[in-house]
Amino acid sequence: MATAAQWFEGARPRTFPNAIAPVIAGTGAAGWLDEIIWWKAALALVVSVALIIGVNFANDYSDGIRGTDDDRVGPMRLVGSKAASPKSVKTAAIAAFALAGVAGLALALASAWWLVLIGLACIAAAWYYTGGRNPYGYSGFGEVAVFVFFGLVAVLGTQFVQAESVDWVGLFCAIAVGCYSSGVLVANNLRDIPTDTVSGKNTLAVRLGDKRTRVFHTVLVVIPSVISLVLIAATPWALLGLVAAPLAFKANAPVRAGAGGPALIPALALTGLAMLLWSIGTAAGLLID
Repeated sequence: MATAAQWFEGARPRTFPNAIAPVIAGTGAAGWLDEIIWWKAALALVVSVALIIGVNFANDYSDGIRGTDDDRVGPMRLVGSKAASPKSVKTAAIAAFALAGVAGLALALASAWWLVLIGLACIAAAWYYTGGRNPYGYSGFGEVAVFVFFGLVAVLGTQFVQAESVDWVGLFCAIAVGCYSSGVLVANNLRDIPTDTVSGKNTLAVRLGDKRTRVFHTVLVVIPSVISLVLIAATPWALLGLVAAPLAFKANAPVRAGAGGPALIPALALTGLAMLLWSIGTAAGLLID
């Protein structure tokens, strides 16, 4: 039986910034429209965090029963390590998705009914990333999904439920967060190229190859700083987002240096922290203005 610490590690806390950052950025964008509603922001945070925990447990379950995690380098895999049964991990994933669904339904009832459809699409995307007969994460579409759901949908959704509209500021915030969020996955998949190749998991990193994946990660962590410059058109205070640039540079350092295996783990954590710092700085700038 897995311990509480193993369950927490299995939830992959290093990915939590992927859930928190878009809500912060979306709330900042809502504040730019003078429409912050804190209880809705809190519910959006519950939805986002519950979804990422759900997708992490769902990935653990699906990869574990396929044998993909048998020789994995990285965080705790509950099923792959046999610390927990597949059934218990699947149940944990479903429970997390249910919590996201309840919080999302409350937001939909208070905002717009069609948000229910987006919520169902989010849960389906989370499950079929590595689940089902033809998981799209095994075909190189994981980064696209992360960009869409933890970038565009999460940021613009957070802005919409509070301001009941979205604008170009929210869109550019969503693009920046989506790039960072995809960068976390790119760093993860770069690390796993050897084992994914053997197991037949054709991630985008496997398809691009080692060298081009490293270039891709670099591009993804640079784009948010460029967007900070674009957001000057809204307010010069948006330059506060550049506070994340040194951390993004540090996150990319092991990628540039050609590191592999466990040496790439800091790239995952630091890319996520850079995303969180960019969102905090940008949201603060928008709110100050």
